[in-house]
Amino acid sequence: MPKKILLKNIALLTAAMFFVGDRILKTVAVNGLWEMPINLLGSWLRFDFVPNYYIAFSLPLGGRPLFVITGVIILVILFYIFYLFLAKKLRWEIFFSLTVLLFGAISNFIDRVRYGYVIDYLSGRYFTVFNLADVLIVAAVAWLLLKTFRKK
Repeated sequence: MPKKILLKNIALLTAAMFFVGDRILKTVAVNGLWEMPINLLGSWLRFDFVPNYYIAFSLPLGGRPLFVITGVIILVILFYIFYLFLAKKLRWEIFFSLTVLLFGAISNFIDRVRYGYVIDYLSGRYFTVFNLADVLIVAAVAWLLLKTFRKK
């Protein structure tokens, strides 16, 4: 198997594993399967269910406009991946980043469709409440920015 195909398969598998992990943790959080909050790193990081009706970091954008914007972003990412693939311009680093971004966005979008809010479950002591999908999105965007603005 060529190296590029192997790397793309690893990228897909990694993104899928994080997606499944996020969905499991969200199920645990929303269904209250354990008494919460649970201290993970003392009082620095806790597992605690918090519904987030807004966009990232609880910025006040929510409701139908956020639902539409998120759906459009997911579709644009999907079409962009297919465009790069068909144009034979899809490098594995970009594919990995976009796939991770897509899996994170889809996981949060599922919450919005199903519950009307995103399930957040990780609470930092001096930070907002977030979830694994948020980590995936931020990491993917940071990687894409790094690759885009890195000196060649």
